[in-house]
Amino acid sequence: MNGFACKPPESVKADDFTFRGLNKPGDTNNTAGFKATLVTVNQIPGLNTQGVSMVRLDFAPGGVNAPHIHPRASELLIVMEGTLEVGFVTTLPETKLITKVLQAGEAFVFPQALTHYQRNVGKEAAVGIAALDSQNPGTQPVVAAVLGSCPKIPVEVVAKALQADDSVATQLQSKFK
Repeated sequence: MNGFACKPPESVKADDFTFRGLNKPGDTNNTAGFKATLVTVNQIPGLNTQGVSMVRLDFAPGGVNAPHIHPRASELLIVMEGTLEVGFVTTLPETKLITKVLQAGEAFVFPQALTHYQRNVGKEAAVGIAALDSQNPGTQPVVAAVLGSCPKIPVEVVAKALQADDSVATQLQSKFK
């Protein structure tokens, strides 16, 4: 049902329940200034059927975890270092943006399958740890999904969705390979 086979009991070992690396900063030297270090069933086989996973979120100053959804999980984020602006958008018809600026030691919940983001608004690096209530929460980056799908969503559809000319939609799609 969840896509991962259980190991035969005789082959289970301690390493199936262990992950090393959440203490290591992720490389934020990229255009987003952001790196996520996942701890899902893919990294720890012992999470299979446990309904939980984690992620370390590293942000350079000004770094952004772009709007995305987790189709199979809610997320509880705890800021460990720095200052993060966080937000999510409610569903139609309101599509209200709910935001908060968090300091170290503060937490925020992102409801399952709602578009959300995080942004470092401080002058120093920021670190967050998030728990998700799925062994395999999935991540769907909103902009990359719309503009970078393969094959591409027809330009006419993207242009109408963005309320823009076809040339604008084509230009935006060209930024995603």
